[in-house]
Amino acid sequence: MGKKILVTGTAGFIGFHMARALCAEGHIVRGYDNVNDYYDVTLKEARLKELEKLDNYNFTFTRADLEDQAAVEKTFEEFEPEVVINLAAQAGVRYSLSHPRAYMRSNIDGFLNILECCRHAKISNLIYASSSSVYGANGKMPFAVEDNVDHPVSLYAATKKSNELMAHTYAHLYGVPCTGLRFFTVYGPWGRPDMAMYIFTKAIIEGQPIDVYNDGNMMRDFTYIDDIIAGMMPLIDLPAKANDNWDKMSPDPSSSNVPYALYNIGNNKPVNLLDMIDILEDAVGQKAEKRFLPLQPGDVEETYANIDALHKLTGFTPETSLEEGIQKFVDWYKEYHQT
Repeated sequence: MGKKILVTGTAGFIGFHMARALCAEGHIVRGYDNVNDYYDVTLKEARLKELEKLDNYNFTFTRADLEDQAAVEKTFEEFEPEVVINLAAQAGVRYSLSHPRAYMRSNIDGFLNILECCRHAKISNLIYASSSSVYGANGKMPFAVEDNVDHPVSLYAATKKSNELMAHTYAHLYGVPCTGLRFFTVYGPWGRPDMAMYIFTKAIIEGQPIDVYNDGNMMRDFTYIDDIIAGMMPLIDLPAKANDNWDKMSPDPSSSNVPYALYNIGNNKPVNLLDMIDILEDAVGQKAEKRFLPLQPGDVEETYANIDALHKLTGFTPETSLEEGIQKFVDWYKEYHQT
């Protein structure tokens, strides 16, 4: 029998795919999202319509802000979830430069509401989204969950690092099992319009130039959405546990002597940005006009996920090549936009 699972951010990219996959597995899902206008609301509404099409009774939805304490509490009381997957957040590195308070409201106040409700409802498993952005100024590659991440280069990253600290506090004080997932450059069908894959595809199809930052000297661990979901699904039945070998004299940041764990979830194969553009051009069938620009504030030059910890726990191994994933994204883009 399926579990009752609350998924926040279900109008968003990863949340939509996660909710759909959970319903397909027979779980009973309550979605939660405020459907804000950070990017095209039409796309968010279209995702929700796809979820509503599911030929079962397994999906219901609450439209409300995460920072609305009363709404979050009411959802927990009505739905009585067994597992909570918190994917709702104010996303985006660059937007945090111009709208910092949106990140404090959603990512800090909103996450506190989730933690408080998990505490009082005695939730057996909280899985929440962190980000590869927490690695910030780190230069050692690949990024490992055992590394120190105390040098963020964007407020978005700082709020995600804060989520990890808050989660540990609730695991320590109240025994809430908390698993944080650091996502690495997720792409695929129904993806976000503020991400490079979507921006570049749109520009190439429309014959517009694309902005290539840091003169193209960027490496990204592009991770296809189906691999992300495949990596997350086993965690439903694997709540975080205390690490019996955790040493307070030499503390491992990725675990603890309380039920707390952190995992990278990425492709483990960084690709040069210019190589990604070459693959995208082939998939679209058009060449891009490139406009080379300096590195933007808040950006990092390279991301590369060490996924050993998650592989050891679940056997997680990404299977989608960049060529295959980009082709699937472009096919979806053309169908969705009827180009």
